[in-house]
Amino acid sequence: MLLSTKFLCFERVIHKVRSRGRLQAASKLAGASSWFAACGAVLESVVFAEVTRMLKTMLAVVKADPSPGAEVRLVQVPTFGCSDVLVKVRVASICGTDLHIYQWDRWAQGRIHPPLIPGHEFCGDVVACGDEVTSVKEGDFVSAEMHVACGKCLQCRTGEAHICQNVKIIGVDADGAFAEFVVIPESNIWKLDPAIPQECASILDPLGNAVHSVLAGEIAAKTVAITGCGPIGLFAIAVARAVGAARVFAVEVNEHRRRIASRMKADLVLNPESQDVRSAILEQTGGLGVDVVLEMAGHPKAIRTAFDIVRRGGRISLLGLTSKPISLNFSEDIIFKGITVQGINGRRMYQTWYQMTALLKAGKLDLHPVITDKIAMKDFSTAMERLKTGEASKILVYPNGTR
Repeated sequence: MLLSTKFLCFERVIHKVRSRGRLQAASKLAGASSWFAACGAVLESVVFAEVTRMLKTMLAVVKADPSPGAEVRLVQVPTFGCSDVLVKVRVASICGTDLHIYQWDRWAQGRIHPPLIPGHEFCGDVVACGDEVTSVKEGDFVSAEMHVACGKCLQCRTGEAHICQNVKIIGVDADGAFAEFVVIPESNIWKLDPAIPQECASILDPLGNAVHSVLAGEIAAKTVAITGCGPIGLFAIAVARAVGAARVFAVEVNEHRRRIASRMKADLVLNPESQDVRSAILEQTGGLGVDVVLEMAGHPKAIRTAFDIVRRGGRISLLGLTSKPISLNFSEDIIFKGITVQGINGRRMYQTWYQMTALLKAGKLDLHPVITDKIAMKDFSTAMERLKTGEASKILVYPNGTR
């Protein structure tokens, strides 16, 4: 107990030393400590050996080879530059993208270059900063926008960095957050109010997708349908209700997800495999159709449903990704109906982050029903198998064991 207590006393110094790789400095600090002197040379040797090990390695999920699977192993703690921040991960969250990487499907084969530490949804604590970092300090509770924009293209220079031509994604194109530590550029760090629960703080990336989709047009007093109730679709139910949607309809084939949609307080939850969604929506809207459709599935049938149930002059916001091209009748589906069709990508930098932070701080969003599992990082493969069953929604990953 004494040893672990004293380690906590030295934690910030240890991390500062780690960030610069100065093991010799750590030795001097240890030798200068009256506690180390009192404990004697033997204890000092044991402690310093442990400090040295900690300074060099960390546990991480590694996609080591271009094949299915991943493994938890010891790797080097990442180094960081003068404008970077080293974050100790409290909680990370598994995304559908991570499942693609794990299964090594066609998309992953064309995008991912192993070895890679995946993971792009997380929260944690700043443990060290580069010399040029000014906006955060050691001990700050943070998350991050993991889409790193170039800052130079037309989109970045005209307020549309979320669709940067040269974007790189931490956890996809560079090592990510399924690890004890992750390096984030200061420009992408998002400082959090400590009052925000860490479970919610770890899922700001997908929540931001939902907030972006919902708030991409008028929503107050509007009828809203959400096709596809994966985590983002489920979050969208909560967001739409929080910002004043008149009624929210959820369309989902998976029974587990439909149950959660009900818990998220959708006004009507429909199963497209056993119910006539178009007829049900028309009945509920006086024969008009909904004002807004948020398409989150990316499945051709779900997209077809979206165009069937939107009213004339309505809005469809498309976030779900298709695996192959689909066909639409532009004349009947778009032009004659006079609808607005939007593509939604990522989160607006950083308007979306301010919006979702405000909703969370105001207590407007209860996201807990979507969090179905909490696992230690060492059980990562078990979590992926669980996700494949369709009986889990958001799975949280704890580097040092569940809390």
